[in-house]
Amino acid sequence: MEKVPPGVNPTVPNVARVYDYWLDGKNNYAVDRAIVEASNKVLPDAPQMARANREFLGRVVRYLAQSGIRQFFDLGSGLPTEQNVHQVAQAIAPEARVVYVDYDPVVLAHGRALLADNGSTRIVTADVRRPEEVVHHPDVAGFIDFRRPVALLMFGILHHFNDNERPHDVAAYLRTELAPGSYLAMSNFHTPGPDMPEVHAKLSEMERIGQEQVGSVRFRTRDELMAYFGDFELLDPGLVPLPEWRPDGTETAQMADGYHGILGGVARKPW
Repeated sequence: MEKVPPGVNPTVPNVARVYDYWLDGKNNYAVDRAIVEASNKVLPDAPQMARANREFLGRVVRYLAQSGIRQFFDLGSGLPTEQNVHQVAQAIAPEARVVYVDYDPVVLAHGRALLADNGSTRIVTADVRRPEEVVHHPDVAGFIDFRRPVALLMFGILHHFNDNERPHDVAAYLRTELAPGSYLAMSNFHTPGPDMPEVHAKLSEMERIGQEQVGSVRFRTRDELMAYFGDFELLDPGLVPLPEWRPDGTETAQMADGYHGILGGVARKPW
C-alpha cells in the first residue's frame, strides 16, 4: 500500500504528480498514473514530450547562465526531478539566485527538503493566476531584484490555464515587471487547428481528458503562443518544436517525425 503524506489526497489527480510519472518519477499515485496511461493511448508521444520539455529547460537555463543571467524565476516549477533549475544554473554560476513558484503544497514539501542547505534558492507557494501576488510575495520581492535582468521561466504552465483565467493577461503583467535585458522562456502545448484534422482530433481528446481529470489542459495555436512574448525579441531559432531549440547533443527524447504537440522559445526584453 502506498504511503500518503499528511494533507495529500491520493484519490484526486494532480498535475505535478502526472508530470512526475511521465518523467519516471516516484512521487505519484494510481490516479495520476491512470491519466498518463489514458493520454498515452491517444498521443503515444506524450512521454517524449515531457522528456523533451525537461531537456529544453536544461538547455535554456545553461544558455542564460552562460549569457550572464544570475536571477531565475521559475513559475509552475512542479516536483523536483533531475537537473533542476538551481542545479543547472549554479553549476555555471554558484551565486545565481533561483526562486521556484508553485501553488501545490506537495511541491512545496518536496522542494523544501531538496533545498534545505541551499541559501541561494527559495521555493514559494503562490498561484500564478494572480501574478501581482506572486511578484510581490515577500519571499520573491526580498530575494529577486526586478531592477536587474531576470530569467522568467514558464515551462508547461500556461497550457494549464483555461481561457477565462486570462493567460495572455498574466504573461503581459509579468513582462512589464521585468527589467530590460531580462528573458522570457516558455514551452506550451500547440495545436495546428483544423488544417491538420487528424492531429487536431487527437489533441481535442487530450484536452477532454485533461479537463475532466485535472480541470485544465489547452492546446493553443501558434499565433496564440507568439502573443505571450509581446514585444520581446525572440531569439533564434524562434518558436520551435523543443528538440530543435539549440540542440547540444545531450538530448534523449525521441520525437516522432512530423507534427510536434509542444513548442518552445526564448525572448529578450529590449534595452
